[in-house]
Amino acid sequence: MLPNPYHRVHAWLWTREPRSGLQRRALHAARYALALLRDLIEGEISLRAMSLVYTTLLSLVPFLALSFSVLKALGVHNSLQPLLERVLAPLGDQAAMVTQNIIGFVDNIKVGVLGSIGVGMLLYTAVSMISKIEQSFNFIWKIGQTRGLTQRFGEYLSVLIVGPVLVFSALGLTASVGSSVLVARLSSIEPFGTTLLLLTHVAPYALIVAAFTFLYAFIPNTRVRLRAAAGGGLFAGVVWESASVGFTTFVKSAGNYSAIYSGFAIVIILLIWLYLGWLIVLFGCRLAFYLQHPRHLAATTEPARPGSREAEYLALRVMTVVVRRFQAGAAPLSLEGLQRQLGIAAERLLPIVIELERAGLLARAAPDQALLPARDPGSYNLSEFWRSSRGALPPLRPQDADDARALALLAAFETAAAGSAQPSFADWLRAQPGDEARHLAP
Repeated sequence: MLPNPYHRVHAWLWTREPRSGLQRRALHAARYALALLRDLIEGEISLRAMSLVYTTLLSLVPFLALSFSVLKALGVHNSLQPLLERVLAPLGDQAAMVTQNIIGFVDNIKVGVLGSIGVGMLLYTAVSMISKIEQSFNFIWKIGQTRGLTQRFGEYLSVLIVGPVLVFSALGLTASVGSSVLVARLSSIEPFGTTLLLLTHVAPYALIVAAFTFLYAFIPNTRVRLRAAAGGGLFAGVVWESASVGFTTFVKSAGNYSAIYSGFAIVIILLIWLYLGWLIVLFGCRLAFYLQHPRHLAATTEPARPGSREAEYLALRVMTVVVRRFQAGAAPLSLEGLQRQLGIAAERLLPIVIELERAGLLARAAPDQALLPARDPGSYNLSEFWRSSRGALPPLRPQDADDARALALLAAFETAAAGSAQPSFADWLRAQPGDEARHLAP
């Protein structure tokens, strides 16, 4: 439960009227900060970060082994160690030892002698790590469905293969530029020297911001605007670099950990850093979500699932728009586009879309998740559509006589509806307004 001071600050921020542009920007920044604080207090994102720490420990070595194999084929595998040392730099003096141990594990994995089953398990373990990240990102973006299995493997493997190449190419380009003769000469001339010195300090921030921006734009199973992804990436990159400096100071001054935990101290410190790192990544993703959907800033609870009658109404609205656009030859809409056209929140529409997909009436086409009819609207009548929009009961066994009677009554209602003469969904769309009573008459 959120504390009372939060509610007082929330009420104050959302009732203030800014008098100038500066006040307006400051008020918007405060609302974003308060929304992130609310998420931290509620604890859901913290639990996701803890889960990802466990996933990282299981999948890190297979993930690096695949990346190492790709980089080795390109002759740039020696860059893996410096990158790991940079990521683990907040561990202080122990960073080099942890890096050497991880590199040793990676070297011991001989992909060429694992066999087909071993390589398959290696791929599965590495892909499952990205799948867990996608599930966390989808939770943050209020998306209830992950990518399909085929799409998942194809896109995840492209990240595993192309991602390391791009990262190390950027690092190599930075290093080669820094060691070139032209740059050395320019650095001795002002103001080029000061500018180059500033760029060398800014480059690590720029690289990590670009990496986070890519993650926030690519991983969620929805279309993320570049502006929102870049905003979240900038926040996460700056906080990550700042937290690295602070955590390094903490490790250097935390001698008590070594005295208490002895050889396990580095494990404890590594777990803390992994948790903080994932917490920063997930809150950057949350900020990207708020930047794209600012209406959620004021929310304090998750919206309830639509009720039965609302679900039936929303299903009719969704299928009407999708089928009419398909019949007219217009470009299909994504869930976000459908939400804008109907003026209904995406989190209200998503359960309905998923239910219609399960019923085989609706499909989403890659890569934009555009909504299309999965069946000819003339092949099912309104009664079938009505039952599909209501969802399905879980498999139940009657517990007693009253339970059996309740299930039988529901089945009788559906049988009675199916027994009446029903037009097809396509006929209903072609009908004139006001003909519903005639169509649905028994």
